[in-house]
Amino acid sequence: MTQGTETTRTTTDDYVEFWNTGQLVKGEFHCSECGYGVTIVRALPLCPMCGGTSWEQFAWSPFTRTQPQQLL
Repeated sequence: MTQGTETTRTTTDDYVEFWNTGQLVKGEFHCSECGYGVTIVRALPLCPMCGGTSWEQFAWSPFTRTQPQQLL
């Protein structure tokens, strides 16, 4: 089990890191089986939707979901 709550990881290309149920984490994660999302600061749970045990960290930023608006 990973100790602490540090989740900063360096990834390159198309590599996706998976996290297992029970690992201590901090951030937004999506179930690798069904896509269900959780925001968490503790041990990852079993997925409440499908019972999956593998999670992918979602690199969220408040600026990533904003779409520029066109002025008329």
